[in-house]
Amino acid sequence: MAAIESQTQAGAVRRAAGVLALFTDSPSPTLGITEIAQAMGLSKAVVHRLVTSLRESGLIEADPASRRYRLGPMALALGLAYLAHVDLRERAHPVLERLSALTHETATLSLRQHWHRVYIDQVNPPSEVRMTVPIGRPFPLHAGASSKAFLAFLNKEDQDAFFATQPREALTANTTTDEATLRKDLDRIVRRGYARSSGERLADAHSVAAPVLDHRGEVVGVISVCGPTERFASSWEQAAEHLLTGTRDLSRQLGFR
Repeated sequence: MAAIESQTQAGAVRRAAGVLALFTDSPSPTLGITEIAQAMGLSKAVVHRLVTSLRESGLIEADPASRRYRLGPMALALGLAYLAHVDLRERAHPVLERLSALTHETATLSLRQHWHRVYIDQVNPPSEVRMTVPIGRPFPLHAGASSKAFLAFLNKEDQDAFFATQPREALTANTTTDEATLRKDLDRIVRRGYARSSGERLADAHSVAAPVLDHRGEVVGVISVCGPTERFASSWEQAAEHLLTGTRDLSRQLGFR
């Protein structure tokens, strides 16, 4: 009897979690009993009991005018508590390890510091010839894949402020400093979801980089895969696919939808 009761309780918890998950994926902030029942393949009576329990806990609340339901204040409290304890470096490190293993190149994590960004973590492959990056050293936002991934996903006001106030030094012969050319490149980066560079920050280095986005859609970090041009120039496209898989998963962990 105890085992049956335990299974019943576990099933109820899974169904309740399923109801909450519907709200996170729905384009509408409210859902009705019929919509929830159809989406979950449950009867309206079962859904009504689930909704009643979730209302009592504050996880959802009713809209008296429409008789539909939306996430409640306790859902917000849980989400904020989760985000408050997220350590991006800790969360990202397994992604770096996986990317390095899949691509046999160096994977890095960068954070932004105002108009610069810094590497805070890297995972290197066992190859004798490999890229290494300087942890903690600041780099401008106009040169290199990781930098441009930050710049591309900033809001328009911050982008305009960057171009209005920041010098754009050529770090190598391949560094783009012209504003119009850079802006076109940033538009391409947003459309495809990642940045690519060849010898822009460091001669003979090739890299792809993609942003990690939080629940507000703001870029909180950038992950890159980089390697020597002579080797990585022929494999960057596959690396970009692995990269996007990793950054999208990490962004979901941070609440991005």
